[in-house]
Amino acid sequence: MDPIYVTGHRNPDTDSIVAAMAYAALRNAVGDREYEPACLGRVSDETQLVLDRFGFEPPKRIHSMHTQVRDLDFDTPPFLSPAVTISRGWRNLQEHPQISAIPVSNEDGTLYGMLSREDVASYNMALINSGMLENVPLFNVISVLDGKVLNEAGENIDTVGGEVTIALPQSRENLLFHDSNAIVICGYQPDMIRRALEMNVSCLVLCQAELDEDLLKMPTKTCIIATPYDAYRAARLLFHSAPIGRICRTEGLVCFHLEDRLDEVKEQVLKHRDPCYPILDEQERVVGVLTRYHLLRPRRKRVVLVDHNEAAQSVPGLEEADILEIIDHHRLADIQTSGPIYVRNEPVGSTNTIIASMFQDRGLMPSEKMAGMMAAAILSDTVMFKSPTCTPRDVRTAERMARIANVSLEELGREIFSASAGNRSAEELLFSDYKEFHIAGYDLAVGQITCVDSAEMLQRKDEFLELMRKTMQEKGMSMILLMLTDVLLEGTQLIYLGDEDTICQAFGVQPKEHTVFLPRIMSRKKQVIPMLSALWG
Repeated sequence: MDPIYVTGHRNPDTDSIVAAMAYAALRNAVGDREYEPACLGRVSDETQLVLDRFGFEPPKRIHSMHTQVRDLDFDTPPFLSPAVTISRGWRNLQEHPQISAIPVSNEDGTLYGMLSREDVASYNMALINSGMLENVPLFNVISVLDGKVLNEAGENIDTVGGEVTIALPQSRENLLFHDSNAIVICGYQPDMIRRALEMNVSCLVLCQAELDEDLLKMPTKTCIIATPYDAYRAARLLFHSAPIGRICRTEGLVCFHLEDRLDEVKEQVLKHRDPCYPILDEQERVVGVLTRYHLLRPRRKRVVLVDHNEAAQSVPGLEEADILEIIDHHRLADIQTSGPIYVRNEPVGSTNTIIASMFQDRGLMPSEKMAGMMAAAILSDTVMFKSPTCTPRDVRTAERMARIANVSLEELGREIFSASAGNRSAEELLFSDYKEFHIAGYDLAVGQITCVDSAEMLQRKDEFLELMRKTMQEKGMSMILLMLTDVLLEGTQLIYLGDEDTICQAFGVQPKEHTVFLPRIMSRKKQVIPMLSALWG
């Protein structure tokens, strides 16, 4: 069964990552085994510290929820070797009537060509005029004729070829074979057999007959094969002993990959109008075939959103996915669904506080290590309970998780917020906890770095401003803010680009050189965004 991804927002923080992992663990623990945690961006140093502290690996990173070729119920017929006989290829086509072409693959699984019914029909029609069989592996001939080699000469050759002739009565000299480049098909016709052996024809096919001992002992280079089939059927089967690699289509093939987006695939299908397309994986190996029918009802990816409910902060292609649930503690935003879903949105400081309650609702206690991570996530998102978003419930929940994990909240908090950021680039720092908003016609981005020494971070202000200016131009933003939230000072050094009057009016301060200190401002969600929303209406 396809997984149900549980994912937080882009540029995920510790609360977002741990919430996805904790909720997936909860659902899987109660029997819903398809839930899988995921993340949408780089795991921050702080989050990695928490994961390492409690012995967890980061969740799988996903890049989009767009419907892809891998989400289609495409066909997976047998993939044939180019050396397989046309007879076997045709049999496979008949066994899969819903498929118009079967992939032909090399030994390493990569695509060689596509074999269709039209290829076989064209080959059959071409034989009406030529009647020639090019050098074909002897094993192929024996296989299609259900035959056996009768003489030593046949054991010494590997291929047979020539003009295929059904031997007629001796009185019709003009219709008989005349040189050694021939494959002669006959029944019990001793004179005809003797002539063929004397001429050293390429191959003699003996149909439903025994060979006299004296003829069998004749010196000859001719390969003698006995078959239980009559002459007419043997002739047709001989031509079907040729390898499919000679007749399958190998040029101008349009291929798709498992990662290709469905909207792009549809454009290509409309453009080329082939009845069947091979599907390849990341190593270019054939995995199936695609027809227009498969495009009609694709499977949509399924996702649970945690710690956000805004499209701009979520995974690209979300509009093509089925959103099953939303668990969040932010304002309600703009995500729409095709039907009713389960939503749990509560005014607390951390998503993990809500998920801890969901463990309790189901009569389940998180494991010791998971509880430790959840306690760390609550500390991170509430800035050690100093954020205005923090509630008494967050404190009680963090204390309970710490008791289960047998850790000290104070020591854990110091460990989290003392994580060094000095060796990280300005880009990594700015986008580690970065969110974009659209408020009353304004496009706004707010990044936040929580630290214990904002003065040290301010020394890199020019780096931040240069990167913010570039981002603002590329994305057409009205304003970009970077919050350097200091746990010890219980306030935020705000670096900004945009209208200075907006900063003055929203926060009642007088900024200087794109910087201002905002005392007691700790939360982007509850203090910065609401102030700008109120100002802009």
